[in-house]
Amino acid sequence: MKIKGELKRILTRSIMAKVLVTGAGGFIGSHLTEELVRQGEEVRALVRYNSRDERGLLEDLPKEVQNQIEVIPGDLKDPDGVKKAVRGCSKVFHLGALIAIPYSYIHPFDFIQTNVVGTAHLLNACLEEGSIQRIIYTSTSEVYGTAQYVPIDEKHPLQAQSPYSASKIAADKLVESYYLSFGLPIATLRPFNTFGPRQSLRAIIPTILSQVIGDQKIRLGNTQPRRDFLYVKDTVRGFIELEKCDEAIGKVVNIGTGKDISIGELVGKILGLMEEEREIEVEERRIRPEKSEVVQLLSDTRLAEKLFGWAPKYTLENGLRETIGWYRENLFRFKVGSYPL
Repeated sequence: MKIKGELKRILTRSIMAKVLVTGAGGFIGSHLTEELVRQGEEVRALVRYNSRDERGLLEDLPKEVQNQIEVIPGDLKDPDGVKKAVRGCSKVFHLGALIAIPYSYIHPFDFIQTNVVGTAHLLNACLEEGSIQRIIYTSTSEVYGTAQYVPIDEKHPLQAQSPYSASKIAADKLVESYYLSFGLPIATLRPFNTFGPRQSLRAIIPTILSQVIGDQKIRLGNTQPRRDFLYVKDTVRGFIELEKCDEAIGKVVNIGTGKDISIGELVGKILGLMEEEREIEVEERRIRPEKSEVVQLLSDTRLAEKLFGWAPKYTLENGLRETIGWYRENLFRFKVGSYPL
């Protein structure tokens, strides 16, 4: 019986292969969507509607990849639109979210509506659809707040040090409840600080690169916090490996490098790779409120190693080299020197 059940599961997964990616037009979402298409998946992308028919960073993908994506415009805050996006899919990667921490200080309610209520709409849609074989939900290392011990494992206490992290904690717990209450086949990926090509200048590595390439003084906030930086291709691989792992259902799984670096040290490493010299100027407006600053994030990835043999393939240096090359060629697309929330 066990063999027959496993065979049925494999056949079902192969027959119903349509994959929904929410937040597909975003930084990580566009990279994940591209890789799923290249692996032969039939992908539907939920992107936030706009009247200009812009599809976010999906427009960066090669035309032969774009042509294989079914794009659905909509909004996570619209339950009917989310149901339509889920309909007919067997797998869901839920990356759609508001993520900018400074913006969350200004409009926290928008984060609750998108990250919490939007996730509830998605979970309900998946529950009603009835054909969903796997949901991969995206958390964030920000839910841990400043490390109470390092490395940070999945049992580390959660601490909401920004409205953004509070909204993600709430969504994380909602996901947990739908697994425990309704048996939704859902696993949570908790990546540490992802970086790479296409990322907004609001993120620290693109901020540094844009100012160096633009021949400007480097203006930053607090340079003391330490982060565990994970290259986006490794993050995408984590999503794909987690989706394949039956033992991960109902679990939260960290992925990172297990190494951290201060922002000040990061600047030095980037300048060394670029063979440049720059002064650093600390700007007050870039500094988080004192109690909101997350001082250290350093991943413990032993659970991911146990479940699906996780290990990053990119070193920080190799990821930075690819990222530097991309921004050298594409910096014209950004407003260098501005401070996007």
